[in-house]
Amino acid sequence: METTFAPAAISLSPEEIRRYSRHLILPEVGMEGQKKLKAASVLMVGAGGLGSPLGMYLAAAGVGRIGIVDFDVVDESNLQRQLLHGTKDVGRPKLESARDRIHDINPNVQVDLHPVHLTSDNALEIIQDYDVVADGTDNFPTRYLVNDACVLAGKPNVYASIFRFEGQASVFGAPDGPCYRCLYAEPPPPGLVPSCAEGGVLGVLPGIVGSIQALEVIKQITGAGDSLIGRLLLIDTLGMQFRTLKVRKNPDCPVCGEHPTVTELIDYQLFCGITPPASTEETEMSTLPEITVRELKERLDRGDDLFVLDVRRPHEADIATIGAPIIPLHELAFRLDELEPYRDQEIVLMCRSGARSATALRHLQAQGFEKLYNLKGGILAWSDEIDPSIPKY
Repeated sequence: METTFAPAAISLSPEEIRRYSRHLILPEVGMEGQKKLKAASVLMVGAGGLGSPLGMYLAAAGVGRIGIVDFDVVDESNLQRQLLHGTKDVGRPKLESARDRIHDINPNVQVDLHPVHLTSDNALEIIQDYDVVADGTDNFPTRYLVNDACVLAGKPNVYASIFRFEGQASVFGAPDGPCYRCLYAEPPPPGLVPSCAEGGVLGVLPGIVGSIQALEVIKQITGAGDSLIGRLLLIDTLGMQFRTLKVRKNPDCPVCGEHPTVTELIDYQLFCGITPPASTEETEMSTLPEITVRELKERLDRGDDLFVLDVRRPHEADIATIGAPIIPLHELAFRLDELEPYRDQEIVLMCRSGARSATALRHLQAQGFEKLYNLKGGILAWSDEIDPSIPKY
């Protein structure tokens, strides 16, 4: 790739030569490669699990300018894997703690902060100012947005994703390589793939995958080695296996194909099926019956004839529970007979936050159950509003 400034116009100070000496003695990097790193600019989309090793290693490697897009604040649940942030940073904007950590690693790095949601309105304006984009997001609308913006702006997109014990990495958007849509033409149905908050993630996993992501960024800048363009790296940490799949550029891809139909950024929430239906009638039809934690507590205290069902996994109940019986969501279809005695009774479905229980409610509606309620906010809301002694996770 070509960086913003020609390496010939970049010089390294004696301090920088000492700092990067282990790079300089690598013939694949050397003085020219290190100058390319100093001249380069990289945009990190996200300062979380993947952004942590990514940002720290790019800073340590000597990338001259790092931009970070993030709008979140540090939460205690982040600290198990997001090493850009520490205990003292809880409650601070992630951008601030990320900037401080990066400057502590390498004060020579310029850090640009973008405290915004990346949207179709601002993505091209932000991305076009950088040489390489590194996508460390955890949701499908932003992944498709980053992909399309990178293709339209002509920027390489160094992609990574993580879930539970597994990760992926690739480089999309290169002139002769595939883009993310060539691999995943359509997003999965909403709710099919749990978030890391619902499904969990091993703390060390983003360290492994984010380091690979940082390596691919460095290779894009320096030209060293063979990049993951045209290949998808699959990482299974439980089995400790690394596999590589070939990914070909799709000539019919609507974004990077021979006759693209997506020539400007679209509504990616709508594309991924997340935006609610437009009409009021359709919205009302799609609204699920809910009950708040306060309403449930009042009715239980009155002795109302309610059956509360927890659709989380048993190991989650080991962390926090209100004592409800458990049928995990993935087992519900095979254990409907256990609910038959309660078919004519009011059933309240609960999970961690209300997402899985909403899916369970729709499934039971399809099976003819009628007196159903989704516990709004799940056990997290119960901890916030009813019993603070119940741990939040």
